[in-house]
Amino acid sequence: MQANNILEDTNEEKLDSLGRSYSTGKRKSSIARVWLKRGTGLVKINGKEENKYFSSKSHRILLNQPLVLSQRKSEIDITCTVVGGGLSGQAGAIRHGIARALVKFEPDLRKNLKSKGLLTRDSRIVERKKYGKAKARRSYQFSKR
Repeated sequence: MQANNILEDTNEEKLDSLGRSYSTGKRKSSIARVWLKRGTGLVKINGKEENKYFSSKSHRILLNQPLVLSQRKSEIDITCTVVGGGLSGQAGAIRHGIARALVKFEPDLRKNLKSKGLLTRDSRIVERKKYGKAKARRSYQFSKR
């Protein structure tokens, strides 16, 4: 009986008093906090518009992927703060956060986003440097004489 209650709880919207859903996204060493609400398709990242924050079109395409896939690009406003890492990691973290927040906003979208792999955190991070090596795996140049 309890298993049915758990399944029912996962299929309902999780919104705050302002009608927003919140989620956290991660990629490499970047962490993004994302808030979604009904609106006109405005995306704000750290107080800036998305095309001012990400000058690269590939980064903008990456972070809008969950919205385009769910066909909600012009219906939802996004506000997010992102820290750590570089622009690629930040774009990936925002994408992860948007996908997770979309599922909380509209639980019916879960199947579509999950099948495209947008809800899975990309766990690849930089390998640590080893002693006696120039980088993680790169050795110093060998000298025969």
